[in-house]
Amino acid sequence: MRFVLFVEGDTERALPAFLKRWLDPKLPRRVGITPVRFTGWAELRREVRKRAHLHLNGPQADEIIAVIALLDLYGPDFYPAHLTDAGERYDWAKSEIEREVGHAKFRQFFAVHETEAWLLSQPELFPAEVRRGFPSRVDKPETVNFTEPPAQLLGRLYRDGLRRAYKKIVNGKELFDRTDPDIACNKCPRLKELLDEMLRLAQEALQ
Repeated sequence: MRFVLFVEGDTERALPAFLKRWLDPKLPRRVGITPVRFTGWAELRREVRKRAHLHLNGPQADEIIAVIALLDLYGPDFYPAHLTDAGERYDWAKSEIEREVGHAKFRQFFAVHETEAWLLSQPELFPAEVRRGFPSRVDKPETVNFTEPPAQLLGRLYRDGLRRAYKKIVNGKELFDRTDPDIACNKCPRLKELLDEMLRLAQEALQ
């Protein structure tokens, strides 16, 4: 049994192992997570209904626990103009996309404001030159906001402190491999929602 995880770019290829480190110890047997990469949020949003139904109604449908689509909350421009708060955007977009896909085994989630927020849950993983520049709000990583979202914050701090770029694919994967999902889950409520739902769906599928 496995999940299919829709992701919007190369960095998110590191996520299955990260998510499984949290899920597997809580389940009677391990489940798989198959990433499906899109070239950015716009393609994922445009293709999500068709691609979800291809998996969920295809020849391997019986082995799929659910299709999980994951987008960064920062970046997409499809939110109604009057929704400026992160919580409002999250709730509206999750409801809208799940309604559009219209399948009981599909879930839409968002990283608030980017998946790099989960990395910020463990400042000690970063070089001291980067860590010194972390703002106080990093104690609650999901509050690193639309103004300077996590990847931009890391980009600035890597340039200022190390005189080199933060490379999402290289540095992001290396950091995700070292990040403790339990710590991230405790500091990032929206990540906890994602993991709790994946756990519930997996437990039901394995009964």
